Amino acid sequence: MVDFKRKIESKLKKINDPELKISLYDMGLIYDIKVDKNKNVKIKMTLTSIGCPLFDVIEKSIKTGLSDLKLKKIDVILTFDPPWNIDRMTKKGRAYLGI
Repeated sequence: MVDFKRKIESKLKKINDPELKISLYDMGLIYDIKVDKNKNVKIKMTLTSIGCPLFDVIEKSIKTGLSDLKLKKIDVILTFDPPWNIDRMTKKGRAYLGI
């Protein structure tokens, strides 16, 4: 399942946050990816703020972006524990924002 996890990560690096146009992965919004032997996937993620109204848009983008991998089921689980902060961003994400 390691290969599938890498494929999912690769796809997530191409799915942008709708506001900042930086990948969800580089924003540090993706906390965990689990894939079982039946190709069921659970993606644990957060948003930049609790009041952000874009979860449904992001969830749809994730499911659409992963659709060609022929996964059986994709669950996107929202958490705010721990809360997101700028330290979660990758170097690439920070560079894109100039920080």
